[in-house]
Amino acid sequence: MNISEGSMVTITDQKARSHSVVIENGKQFFTNHGSISHDEIVSAGEGGVVASSNGMLYTIFTPSLQDFVVGMPRGAAVIYPKDAAQIIELGDLRAGSKVLEAGVGSGSLSLHILRTIGDSGILTSCEIREEFLKVAKKNVTKYLGNLPENWETQLIDIADFRSDTVYDCIVLDLLNPWDMIENVHKHLRPGGHFVCYLATTTQMSRLVEKLKETSNWTDPIGSETLYREWHMQGLSVRPQHRMNGHTGFLVHTRRMADGVKVPPRRQKPAKGAYGADYEASKSATSSD
Repeated sequence: MNISEGSMVTITDQKARSHSVVIENGKQFFTNHGSISHDEIVSAGEGGVVASSNGMLYTIFTPSLQDFVVGMPRGAAVIYPKDAAQIIELGDLRAGSKVLEAGVGSGSLSLHILRTIGDSGILTSCEIREEFLKVAKKNVTKYLGNLPENWETQLIDIADFRSDTVYDCIVLDLLNPWDMIENVHKHLRPGGHFVCYLATTTQMSRLVEKLKETSNWTDPIGSETLYREWHMQGLSVRPQHRMNGHTGFLVHTRRMADGVKVPPRRQKPAKGAYGADYEASKSATSSD
């Protein structure tokens, strides 16, 4: 890929510290190791190496989507690449998929979805906070170079969302997704995928039990994804001390056909799972 005026690049020094640079002809980028000429970055090209004025060497690459979303400006916490990848997989997204998301945040998931569904797909994104939506639009524009024509954004609560489009997948990143189940059911095709990103175990439990009560969904599956890199130098091969551990939980289920109830599972619940303590907690949450 050619690097020119306006290109965004990631430069990484010999200590594995990275910086994002937007190329401007004649400009200098300043680091703790001296300045780097933008013109020299352009001359070196992608996969090249450039030296700072103090002799530190930097590799040059156009940023991957993972590089970009981890370091991009945030209006809200981003959905990290490890979780976005799982959402793409659980939602069975592909070129041409029609996707509805609510809770846009800073646009991380929007970018992953847009790249997956391609120009033939449709993404509708709902957000109740205007400042978050503005940040998401700026991030998408910065990475893609424009706002895609197949991306519709709405400043609206998903509870009030109405559309004639029938979606293949709906993704919620909200505090109270259990309150949106009925509207999600209306806008999702039979067999469509419903995926929720949740911060706490109590949210996950409440959503799962609400889905089970309706009998309109397959047995929900809750999960989390952990990511850990390894230190590898000669015979010193071990897990890194730091890891990208818990960020959030995912709940996935699929919509049953209209008028069809999911068959009850032939599985006994764990002892005490639905006893007096459960009923008490259910009463407490319903009164919130």
